[in-house]
Amino acid sequence: MENLPHDHGQSIERELSHMPGEEGFQTVAEIFRQLSDRSRLRIFWLLCHCEECVINLAALVSMSSPAVSHHLRQLKASGLIVSRRAGKEVYYKAADTPQAQMLHVAIEKMMELTCPWEQPDQ
Repeated sequence: MENLPHDHGQSIERELSHMPGEEGFQTVAEIFRQLSDRSRLRIFWLLCHCEECVINLAALVSMSSPAVSHHLRQLKASGLIVSRRAGKEVYYKAADTPQAQMLHVAIEKMMELTCPWEQPDQ
């Protein structure tokens, strides 16, 4: 490692040896870019709690089906959601990945929400 322009008495060499390459940061940036749109964020949050079709999602978020389909394509391309076909209908839900689960929790913590799955039965 080359010497840094300013020596602040900190040793960063160990941390730099664990720093991912640019490709890793690009993947994370793409995921965050997907969630920077409030409509996609709402759709993703809903799909963390249910499996649903485009028509119902459109009704839930008060958007047109083509607009919801556009957001679903982007979320699916980033690996945050998955789909399955049942006859003529396609159903979407959050991917069962550590990244999707972590984002679900982060969204709820940032918004100070309690996941419906974590609420006590009434």
